[in-house]
Amino acid sequence: MRRQNQSMIAEFILVGFSHLGDLQILLFFIFLLIYLATLVANAAILTVIRLDRTLHIPMYFFLFILSCSETCYTLVIVPKMLTNLLSTIPSISFAGCAAQLYFFVSLACTNCFLIAVMGYDRYVAICNPLNYTLIVSQATCVQLVLASSFCGFLISVVVNILVFSEPFCASNRINHFFCDISPVLKLGCTDTNLKEMVIFFLSILVLLVPFVLIFISYVFIVSTILKISSAEGQRKAFATCASHLTVVIVHYGCASSIYLRPSSLHSSDKDLLVAVTYTVITPLLNPLVYTLRNKEVKLALKKVLSRYSAPKVV
Repeated sequence: MRRQNQSMIAEFILVGFSHLGDLQILLFFIFLLIYLATLVANAAILTVIRLDRTLHIPMYFFLFILSCSETCYTLVIVPKMLTNLLSTIPSISFAGCAAQLYFFVSLACTNCFLIAVMGYDRYVAICNPLNYTLIVSQATCVQLVLASSFCGFLISVVVNILVFSEPFCASNRINHFFCDISPVLKLGCTDTNLKEMVIFFLSILVLLVPFVLIFISYVFIVSTILKISSAEGQRKAFATCASHLTVVIVHYGCASSIYLRPSSLHSSDKDLLVAVTYTVITPLLNPLVYTLRNKEVKLALKKVLSRYSAPKVV
């Protein structure tokens, strides 16, 4: 009976922005411009890090991987959202919904772990600079990235099993613009309290644990920086952390406001606004923050642009 109920739904209707009527056309162009800017910004970060040898250090290796992950993350959500904004019936197939949720959760979790790894990198660089190259070696960097990705994709498998093992017999209308955990789980026709508890525990593991580790790292970082005698030295040390700290606040702040709340406190309109922030705005904010607030990246970008824009003398 369980399998029969599930098979009754061949597709879901993504209600999302449908209540906005003709404003969806305006949203389409706004989100399209932001999406194109995100792709260009991340492509610029990837190109600069790849071409400039001065950026071939662990900090920018992690930024390179984060930019790749962020780009894939937007590909999972934004193109389908843009298509649905122009559709009369904004739908997604059952298999497409399951795939979207899987890759969204896996990449989002991977990003959380990667940002925590970047915090560890800053901790070692400032608190133990003499042994930095030994501790954060190339092999260690690769292992940390692989571990982050493995954990992210493994957690996503568990979440997908929890969500899509639920029989959907009440409705096929998802009150969101993509297949997110809570909106899909709400369509189940059985008691989901236990599954919600497991997902809440996984959210704590993905969001709160890395954030606490980052916070502890920054306690040691600030303590070390304050011991530096010169004001210029302190300023330079703080500058190397400013971009990462900004990304931490935005990323964990938005995600925590959605996934660390009981389902009874969810508000569809507020959740929709926050979801737009972390699926559309934040992926653009990250490369901009690392470009505008980082002198090394700005200098490398100027060097790459001048190298390829300067006329060749025959």
